[in-house]
Amino acid sequence: MPLTADELARISALTLAHYQASAEAFRAGTREHDVSQNIAALLGHIQAQPPYRILDFGCGPGRDLRTFSALGHSAIGLDGCPRFVEMARADSGCEVWLEDFLALDLPAAQFDGVFANAALFHIPSQELPRVLRQLHATLKPGGVLLSSNPRGDNQEGWNGDRYGAYYDLANWRLLLGTAGFVELEHYYRPPGLPRAQQPWLASVWRRA
Repeated sequence: MPLTADELARISALTLAHYQASAEAFRAGTREHDVSQNIAALLGHIQAQPPYRILDFGCGPGRDLRTFSALGHSAIGLDGCPRFVEMARADSGCEVWLEDFLALDLPAAQFDGVFANAALFHIPSQELPRVLRQLHATLKPGGVLLSSNPRGDNQEGWNGDRYGAYYDLANWRLLLGTAGFVELEHYYRPPGLPRAQQPWLASVWRRA
């Protein structure tokens, strides 16, 4: 059965409340995570002239905003957790938007790249096609989307206080293709490990 508006609101509220309550611990626990492979994959496929305009979708406390800025790009963050937005603004000096993933208000054709690292899996599957179309629309023609999500067998539901949807490659390709994206590459993370020890599926897409 489709999720109702009230159920979607509850999913969003509880997931964001989890991050709001654990923001300091989350920042400490993820500060040293190495996502340089994902950043390089996004930037390597952008065909515009640098500096690039990047939307860090689900920017959290701002770790990757600092990296994009240090590389000379113009980065804007977006997160639904108020504490993360405060942290990201203070730590990165970048503009950061407070927006619920299920109630986005994005400008049209503004970004060379969208960096969605560990973010899109929180969106219930019935709402994901709409959100992907919104990300497609906020990219400039030919712009690039990087997504990295925990992979799974196309199941979704609660994991503690957080809601998640976990896709395999075939279904992720179907979702992105339907939204108007063309696949550029995909890989599993962390690199150099057996597949059973690579829980993350990363993929790079161009706005067609």
